[in-house]
Amino acid sequence: MIVDVELFNGNIPMAVNAVIMAYSQGDRQNRLLSATGAHGIVTAHQDSDFRKVLNSFSLNLADGMPAVWVGKLKGAGQIKRCYGPDFFQEMLIGSRDMAIRHFFCGGKEGVAEELKQICEKKFYNRNVVGTYSPPFREMSNEELMALANTINALNVDIIWVGLSTPKQEKFAYRLSEYTKVHFLCTVGAAFDFHTGRLKQAPKWMQSLGVEWLFRLIVEPKRLWKRYFEIVPLFIIYVIRDLWQHFIINTFQSKKESK
Repeated sequence: MIVDVELFNGNIPMAVNAVIMAYSQGDRQNRLLSATGAHGIVTAHQDSDFRKVLNSFSLNLADGMPAVWVGKLKGAGQIKRCYGPDFFQEMLIGSRDMAIRHFFCGGKEGVAEELKQICEKKFYNRNVVGTYSPPFREMSNEELMALANTINALNVDIIWVGLSTPKQEKFAYRLSEYTKVHFLCTVGAAFDFHTGRLKQAPKWMQSLGVEWLFRLIVEPKRLWKRYFEIVPLFIIYVIRDLWQHFIINTFQSKKESK
């Protein structure tokens, strides 16, 4: 648990294997999976309704290095960065010779369809059976039901949602009430990264946990307010969380030693 969110204690291959294993069991349980970073953690701390949504997910992957560092400090020995775009890529590659049917939901008009073509050429996965570009406004229950009916008719196994936090998690949560799939996975800007609409930060910046700075430089008008709020709040919340963790562990150790 980091601040208020339970994160997956593992790496991308382990996450891919968990999804494939769940698929192989046959039950369509509409499991939810997110790639969650500082933005999701801060929003969950501030918004109790979103916190309930996020903690209802079967897996919350550590999308950023800061979350990984905090997880290790709290004893999560196997936690690694499970970057949304990388998890998406490895999942599409890992399932290309299987009967797993994918559906892309997100991005501006045409983005999801372009991503489908890229997956066929780059990842050799030809099992993307449908795409959809949701409106920027919140969809009604009737609209979600109609979308779910289309997805169910296509016998989809995994829905990929590429929007922004917290919109994508709320969208996937609501959609899961009407679908009959194995997983709904929210992967943020993965659609835009893999279609080349957004440039990814260099690996060294990702490793140092300053990918947010690169994205701020690339998209200052859109992201400056978000990051100037999120980064300081994330640091404050994490320090408080680690302090509470230390106090509780110290108290328990003293109690057990008596």
